Amino acid sequence: MNVIETHNLTKRYGKNRGIENIDMNIGEGEIFGFIGPNGSGKSTLIRTLLNFLYPTNGDGEILELDIVKESKQIKEMVGYVPSEIKYYGKVTVKDMIDYAKSFKKDSYSDEEIQVLVKDLDIDVNKRMDELSLGNKKKVSILQALIGRPKILILDEPTSGLDPLIQKKLFEILLDIKSSGGTVFFSSNNLSEVESICDRVLIIREGEIVNLIDLKLRLQELGRIIEIKGNFSKKFIEKLSDEVISSQHGSYKIIYRGSIDEFIKAISVYDIEELSVRRENLEDTFIKYYEKEEK
Repeated sequence: MNVIETHNLTKRYGKNRGIENIDMNIGEGEIFGFIGPNGSGKSTLIRTLLNFLYPTNGDGEILELDIVKESKQIKEMVGYVPSEIKYYGKVTVKDMIDYAKSFKKDSYSDEEIQVLVKDLDIDVNKRMDELSLGNKKKVSILQALIGRPKILILDEPTSGLDPLIQKKLFEILLDIKSSGGTVFFSSNNLSEVESICDRVLIIREGEIVNLIDLKLRLQELGRIIEIKGNFSKKFIEKLSDEVISSQHGSYKIIYRGSIDEFIKAISVYDIEELSVRRENLEDTFIKYYEKEEK
């Protein structure tokens, strides 16, 4: 069952692009990653899904409810952590927890909230203007979890968090997944996307450029080889699966064949430098960032 679907979802700011013709579906019990360079449209998509922004064209559904017409019902069942955290400074953390509970029909009990407060290392007696960015982010995460959301939408949730709290957050997300909940996880941290997500959508300039099933992708990974020698560019292009870069006899390539066959093929040449490592998903993702910079 798909719990989030969009069809040609588009948001423009006058003549400026936001997102263009986004078609996606996210299944129940899935941790779905969402990445792209800064300004690529990640936050715009999330805000349009939650009806903070009105779509220019297209439509979408969350839990089979229309994202515009039935937004109030959607918000009752969705937890959201924005990328930028802002609170009134004079209120306490406890005030914000109680305020968040008042919006939810099925909120955590006081005992369950105390467990989360301890796990996330939150001081409930402090005022919001006394908290660092990381501590404000922890309060936002707690508020998003209070209502037992069927879907959790996270926009850069780990920015400002220390490694131990990041680890605890990922444990919470995996628990949500195991109980049938769904997580929509937007991040610029490629390693954490690789470690926790089932699928990942890559967006650039407001448009989808790739959708990767991470489990299948792991089976396709090859080796990243950097090599320098007296061989021709034509030879390297024929030997490799993909040439990432080439300059003055130095090459960086992707090779997915037998490493023994590769060594035999290059052994007739004089080799000045050679390094071999396993390809990872960051190598795939980074291509899209580099294209954006160029």
